[in-house]
Amino acid sequence: MNWITNYVRPKISSLLATREVPENLWIKCPETGEMVFHKDLEANQWVVPSSGFHMRIRARDRLKTFLDDGEFETIELPKVAVDPLKFRDSKRYVDRLKEYKAKAEMDDAVIAARGALEGVPVMAIVQDFAFMGGSLGMAAGEAIIRGFETAIAERRPVVLFAASGGARMQEGILSLMQLPRTTVAVEMLKEAGLPYIVVLTNPTAGGVSASYAMLGDVHIAEPGAVIGFAGARVIEQTIREKLPEGFQRAEYLMAHGMVDMVVHRHELRPTIANLLKLLTKQPAEAFAAASYSEPEPVEAMGSEAVPQEQQAAG
Repeated sequence: MNWITNYVRPKISSLLATREVPENLWIKCPETGEMVFHKDLEANQWVVPSSGFHMRIRARDRLKTFLDDGEFETIELPKVAVDPLKFRDSKRYVDRLKEYKAKAEMDDAVIAARGALEGVPVMAIVQDFAFMGGSLGMAAGEAIIRGFETAIAERRPVVLFAASGGARMQEGILSLMQLPRTTVAVEMLKEAGLPYIVVLTNPTAGGVSASYAMLGDVHIAEPGAVIGFAGARVIEQTIREKLPEGFQRAEYLMAHGMVDMVVHRHELRPTIANLLKLLTKQPAEAFAAASYSEPEPVEAMGSEAVPQEQQAAG
C-alpha cells in the first residue's frame, strides 16, 4: 500500500463517479420539447419562458403567487366519511387516498383560503390536479361549500381556480351529489350580492365544468387550457365528424362566447383585482371593516353527504 493506492486512486474514483441528479432538475415543455431548468420554471410561475406554455401549478404555489405578499390563511374544513361505498378497483380506495395524501401533501383536492388581492379581502378556492386529477368528491365538495359559506359570512368575493377531470368515480352518486350542492352555494353567494370569478385552468372537464365552474359572474381562462364536458375523442366518435382545430381550447371557447377572456398567468392578479373593484363598487377598506361570524350549516344543501352511521363507519 502506498500514496497512489491510498490517496490518488480514491481521488480519481470520486471524480469519475456518477453523481445522482434530481429527477425534476429539468422539465420538458409539452409544446416544444425544450428542457427548462426547474428553478427557472418555478420562478416564472410555472410558465415556460420561451413558448409561454402554462404548466400545471400546485394549489399552495398558486395562492402564494396570487394573493398579496403570498400570505393566506386556510379555513377549517368539515370531515366527511372515508370510502362510504367500500370501493375497490386495482386497489382499495382508502389505500389510494393515503397514497395521494402523502404524495400531494394535501387532505384532498381543494384548498379554501382567506387572503387579500391588492388590498381587497377575498376567498380563494383552488383545485389541485395533482390530487387524483382534481376530481370532485365529498371532501372537495364540502371544501368548496364551506369556502362559499365563509365568504358570505365575512362579505368576501370568491375567486375559484378550477382544475379537474370531473367527478370522482370511487364515490359514485355521492360524488355527483356535490354538483347540485355546490350550485346552490353559488346561488347563495349571488343572493348575498358578492362577486364570483372563475379561473378555468388546464384541464377543466366533466361534472365540474357542468356546475360551479361555469356559473361565475366572469369566466377567465388561462392560455391553452382544455375546457369542456366530454373529451374530444369521445365527441368525435359519437358524432362521427372531425372537430375544428383548437376545439375545447380556451381561445376557441372565448371566440364562441363560452369564456369572457383569456389571461396570461402573470396578468391574473391585476386583471382580477380590477374586476373585483368594479363589481363591488366600493373601496377595499369597506371589506376590511366587515364583521366575521361563524357560518351556519345550510340545511337546504344537506350539510351531511351520508347518514351519521355511515360516517362513523368510514
